[in-house]
Amino acid sequence: MSESIRAGRRTIPISHPDRVVFPEAGLTKLGLARHYADVSEVMVPHVRGRPLALQSFPRGIAGEGFFLKNAPRHFPDWITTVDVPKREGGSVRHVVLVYLAGQNVVTPHVWTSRADDLERPDRLIFDLDPSRDRFDEVRAAARRLGALLHGIGLAPFAMTTGSRGLHVVVPLRRTAAFGAVQEFARDVAAALVEEDPDTLTVAFHREERGERIYIDVNRTRYGQHAVAPYAVRPLPRAPVATPLRWEELGDPALDPQGWTIATIGARLADIGDPWRDISRHARAIGPATRALRGRG
Repeated sequence: MSESIRAGRRTIPISHPDRVVFPEAGLTKLGLARHYADVSEVMVPHVRGRPLALQSFPRGIAGEGFFLKNAPRHFPDWITTVDVPKREGGSVRHVVLVYLAGQNVVTPHVWTSRADDLERPDRLIFDLDPSRDRFDEVRAAARRLGALLHGIGLAPFAMTTGSRGLHVVVPLRRTAAFGAVQEFARDVAAALVEEDPDTLTVAFHREERGERIYIDVNRTRYGQHAVAPYAVRPLPRAPVATPLRWEELGDPALDPQGWTIATIGARLADIGDPWRDISRHARAIGPATRALRGRG
């Protein structure tokens, strides 16, 4: 048995549409596919042209999942792919635009660079990962990070991850390679930790963090990826990674899993996509690097 969903100019068949993917939410494979069809207008601009890593759960989120990076041979010809060179030699065939949910994909993750220039990222991601359930501290850390970034001439954007933390994302002009961008990100994170070492840390090992919030900049590396805006996370209520208006970080009721498949549609109908103009705010990191070094 199968059903079909119209997506753009194509009709996508959804096999086993009644298969339950999220048992607690009662969400089926067809319901997941409809979510991606419904948010496609706002989501596609954030994933178009980027290699993806696809988090797949063939038996639903209660079963074992895995990351799919190589495009399977059965994918149709109309799906665009790109050969991504491995740093250790060889290549991986990455999917760029995909028919997601019909292939048991729950969560697409995106590179921070685009397929036409894989070595130069146009997104810098700071992942604020809490060690304890104190989201008010995560919100405060994101606001402090945003103030620092604004102060050195960059434009930060925020997103709930649909899991525990927040992403602060900076659009970049593609003027620097991954190595320089990550070095800059580490310097920013270190400067922020220096201001509040009791709450924040850049310690990679969990046992060294204590209860502090980890500022993770490791997603801005060649071959790394982060959850895509409006992607569904494999958690019981089917939460959605949701771009925010910056002022929403001041809301004590903000929840990293606050929007789900069931509620994201109403939010989009109300305010649209807060990140719709994100690329217009891209800046080069050169001036920001010099401004950061000149602080204090």
